[in-house]
Amino acid sequence: MLEKRRAGILLPISSLPCPYGIGSFGKVAYDFVDFLKEANQTYWQILPICPTSFGDSPYSSVSTFAGNPYFIDLDLLAEDNLLRAKDYVKISKNTKLVDYDNLYNVRSEILKKAYDNFLKMIPIDYASFVNNNYYWLHDYALFMYLKDKFNGASFDVWEDKYKYHNEDTLKEFNESHIGFYYFLQYEFSKQWSNLKQYANKNGIKIIGDVPIYVAYDSADVWANPKMFKLDKNLKPVKVAGCPPDAFSDDGQLWGNPLYNYKLMKSDGYSWWISRCKRAFELYDIVRLDHFRGFEAYWAVPASDKVAVNGKWVKGPGYSIFKAIKKALGDKEFIAEDLGYLTDAVYKLVAKTKFPGMKVLEFGFDGKLDNEHLPVNYKENIVAYIGTHDNAPAKGWYEALSKKEKSNVNKLIAPLNSDDLVDKFIDMIQNSAANTVIIQMQDYLHLGIDARINTPSTSTNNWIWRLDEDYYSLSLVKRIASITKKANR
Repeated sequence: MLEKRRAGILLPISSLPCPYGIGSFGKVAYDFVDFLKEANQTYWQILPICPTSFGDSPYSSVSTFAGNPYFIDLDLLAEDNLLRAKDYVKISKNTKLVDYDNLYNVRSEILKKAYDNFLKMIPIDYASFVNNNYYWLHDYALFMYLKDKFNGASFDVWEDKYKYHNEDTLKEFNESHIGFYYFLQYEFSKQWSNLKQYANKNGIKIIGDVPIYVAYDSADVWANPKMFKLDKNLKPVKVAGCPPDAFSDDGQLWGNPLYNYKLMKSDGYSWWISRCKRAFELYDIVRLDHFRGFEAYWAVPASDKVAVNGKWVKGPGYSIFKAIKKALGDKEFIAEDLGYLTDAVYKLVAKTKFPGMKVLEFGFDGKLDNEHLPVNYKENIVAYIGTHDNAPAKGWYEALSKKEKSNVNKLIAPLNSDDLVDKFIDMIQNSAANTVIIQMQDYLHLGIDARINTPSTSTNNWIWRLDEDYYSLSLVKRIASITKKANR
């Protein structure tokens, strides 16, 4: 898997420079595919494209199966006669950073206008879309309708007849109630499928992300409570996180409900198989977030405010991947094997044969055998300077302490932070790693302000956007030349 020397760029859909406040599946996305092709790239790595909720994180969604309606391109809806320019151009705020509050307040009304027009001209393939995706679409649409009914409140405080997923009770709702949410997913799927086909036709494969956990207040938990460790009141008993690490002395308290792996295993991991099947409908290659959690996961008492008092609990191990392979065949996964790793985690990665990840910014602890230094890379890995959870290289270097900079300078000897970025790019491009993924910010020599996410913080994340004038012939030629010289 991922056996040839290839390179790609990491850029979230949300970061594309669409004129309506957030990246979309429209012209700017097609232009970026063209950019990747001209720059001799093979992969476009994106972040999860599921709907965001409180906190705006794509790693905390109301559905692991659904798509984010914000990514539906308004101009494409207009081309299909579902909108007129006056319906959205003046009221869609185009901001340098993503303004989620504005999107929340404005975008839904625009899309409802499109839905009203859609009902007058329902396309012939709509029914088959609903039928093919009913296994997740219906519960998602019901969940979203009920969230509206209860003013956005978490499902655990809804009236009992609704908070406990009951097929008989929920029969009172039909497509007149939930059809809007069917429509959103139909348009999302149509636009994304067309974009992905265009990318594939032009030699670009999409690397997508499957977060290991789902949000508590989600259609996934509401519709499948037995698959999670909840009490009789549907409250989590323990929640997910990770122990103290380089990002936080108290650990990271994610708060996601933990899986009932014993029950999942007894039914052959059917929920996980459905989830991965859906992921491979959306992406060509799937990065499994927080892979070490499949070997053992950090379980924190639900009442705790920090993660420091959690405990390691054994995960499903290889059995889950064996079941997925049996059901879906050989698929291309990437194991995000970062964080606190043990021999058992390394053995699990080796057994799956999935390529793991190495992050150059983690390589400067003063030890020459650090596995994140490119000189120590093996072929079956995906190499990064930094991921979406790391600062762009320029900002990362400028923020280092004097001692940390000294560790870097001993190995790299940069003239300045811009020189360091170029040396980093050269180092991982020319390493033994089969696959190299570089953040777009690093090719542009952007600083700390272009960081996508800072773990353990709740503000100013997921909002960075690419300037609309990012394209230049010199940039394309530079990236293409670097990639070609590295035999990628």
